[in-house]
Amino acid sequence: MITGEIKSQVDKIWESFWTGGVSNPLTVIEQFTYLLFIRRLDETQLLEEKKANMIGQPIAHVLFSPNQQELRWSSFKNKDPQTMFDLFTRPSIGGVTVFDHMKEVGAEVGVFAQYMKGATFMIPTPRLLDQVVQMIDKIKMEDRDTKGDVYEYLLSKIATAGTNGQFRTPRHIIRMMVDMVQPKKEDTICDPSAGTAGFLVSSGEYLHEKHPDWFHEKSFREHYNSNMFTGIEFDNTMLRIGAMNLQLHGIESPNLIGKDALSEGNGDIRDRFSLILANPPFKGSLDYDGVETSILKMVKSKKTELLFLGLMLRMLKTGGRCSVIVPDGVLFGSSNAHKQIRQEIIENHKLDAVISMPSGVFKPYAGVSTAVLFFTKTGTGGTDQVWFYDMQADGYTLDDKRSDTKENDIPDIVTRYHNLASETNRLRTDKSFLVPFADIKANDWDLSINRYKEVVYDEVTYAQPSVIIQDIKNLQEENKQKLLILEELLK
Repeated sequence: MITGEIKSQVDKIWESFWTGGVSNPLTVIEQFTYLLFIRRLDETQLLEEKKANMIGQPIAHVLFSPNQQELRWSSFKNKDPQTMFDLFTRPSIGGVTVFDHMKEVGAEVGVFAQYMKGATFMIPTPRLLDQVVQMIDKIKMEDRDTKGDVYEYLLSKIATAGTNGQFRTPRHIIRMMVDMVQPKKEDTICDPSAGTAGFLVSSGEYLHEKHPDWFHEKSFREHYNSNMFTGIEFDNTMLRIGAMNLQLHGIESPNLIGKDALSEGNGDIRDRFSLILANPPFKGSLDYDGVETSILKMVKSKKTELLFLGLMLRMLKTGGRCSVIVPDGVLFGSSNAHKQIRQEIIENHKLDAVISMPSGVFKPYAGVSTAVLFFTKTGTGGTDQVWFYDMQADGYTLDDKRSDTKENDIPDIVTRYHNLASETNRLRTDKSFLVPFADIKANDWDLSINRYKEVVYDEVTYAQPSVIIQDIKNLQEENKQKLLILEELLK
């Protein structure tokens, strides 16, 4: 758990960037990430040196040659600001800068180094660089939990929405989805719109918390560190941020793919994953000729939120599960494409649940109303009944402040989802209930909870008009008497 001291340290670093002229939140995070990685390179080399000294053997993986010692964090952090800045911006040691070396070092310390193409050093002054380096150096990040918590807190400071409807998914919503699908030992997990890799990170944390004994098995560790996690992301900045997020949470070698998952030519990614968790872009629109043909056969649309559902069905293995956030329009949209993808999931596969979330869940990024769909790829149907839940509170106020509150439906949602047998007697006036396949089909595949939820209205009895009029007259008479008394007092 991140401490108040570490939060304060990160806050001060963020403020220094802001006052130093770097005001774009993503730029701040990216530059912060580079410096964390440069520090990590030196820490890795120091560890290799200690091992080599202990066994009396040469260093196995040399990250800094003898003439590159000034490029190490432990060296340049003690330089004066201008000298340090020159090491970052003016090639002198072996013809490279600290920043060049970071990009060229290769994959010796994890997946992050593979995504350095396009990385740019954007700290404008020696003074700001020195300030930030000294503050980062004071943050104690000895273990996986602390490293991950520091970076998650840094990412939580993004306060602006991205383009094309992209915005950061609240971590407690991600964790709710992970707790509901309960990642398994053999799962291959994918997020086709990975962003900062929050879903993959949360899945890894779930496994550490719920099944720590699995990590004692060599076969599972190898699976966890190489094949278990796949993220697809077309934005290079987000790809680097996601890679660092995964590394700092102890996932060193995830499969990260830098391309648009929907684009033509990506049809090779099919029947590959047993679990997909995602919050794909809501407001995007693509031309037909830019979309992979196999997806269009499943859902003829230009809307990214519908295309991603088709993509996920294609990417899942038979028996694979999916938990995905969608805008409310996906649930009740009346276009042919909306009905087509809903019918595909409900009739040809198995729709398990629909969680309707309040519109404030994504504030301050956006006020859009959303839901979470849970479905299983079968290819042969299997939807007998669908579980609906009307989430009304998520533990935070639903305004822009998103302050903590006691009202929270999430624990109830997770518990009930894993005990659906006890939901059979729930009424449609309750927060959760089951709806048979036949009812959904009869309603043209509509998945809006309001279509099935019943509202009970309390009968209100009013007095006769003559009685109400007399009450008004009595009040007027009382007011008249009070005014007379007031006049007497003022004489």
